[in-house]
Amino acid sequence: MCTYSRVSPLAAVAVLTLMALPVLVASAQLPTYGVGRAPAAEEIAAWDLTIPPDGEGLPAGSGTVAMGKALYLERCASCHGDDGLDKKYYRLVGGRGTLATAKPVPTVGSFWQYATTLWSYMRRSKPIDEPGSFSTDQVYAVTAYLLYMNDIIGKNDVLDEKMLVRIRMLNRDGYVPDPRSDGNSSWAGAYR
Repeated sequence: MCTYSRVSPLAAVAVLTLMALPVLVASAQLPTYGVGRAPAAEEIAAWDLTIPPDGEGLPAGSGTVAMGKALYLERCASCHGDDGLDKKYYRLVGGRGTLATAKPVPTVGSFWQYATTLWSYMRRSKPIDEPGSFSTDQVYAVTAYLLYMNDIIGKNDVLDEKMLVRIRMLNRDGYVPDPRSDGNSSWAGAYR
């Protein structure tokens, strides 16, 4: 008479895991075949494009509103409209006084906290089809135009690393800590 014993599902999983462990360890130690290399310090520095609110690390350069307008119309208007009001992607202009309403309109003028971080964002991520391809002066110029369109700087102002850190954005003090402990944020928790 033949008797069959049942193996518990947990025991089966444990045995399969132990059998697979040597294969996993061996594959984790495969040779590299000489492909790739560690990045050089200069390469890492070139990828470190983030500028903090205090402007530390801003490179020397400058741009005018007129230069920025030409670049904006050529490289940015297809997504944001000639006047920065197109909702196709994000509006860039207007929205003042709307952040505390039921329908906030976050734009460069109404929402952005620091001109330095706007510059940093533009440097890293724009234009959309070639992120990071603008020269330093082009980033200053496009940033100047966006600030001008939002009535933050004048038409004849020249934006450079010294002026950029002195600009006080309208929503500088608008962010408040999110009081919820779960870490989930919403428009209402992000600003006043």
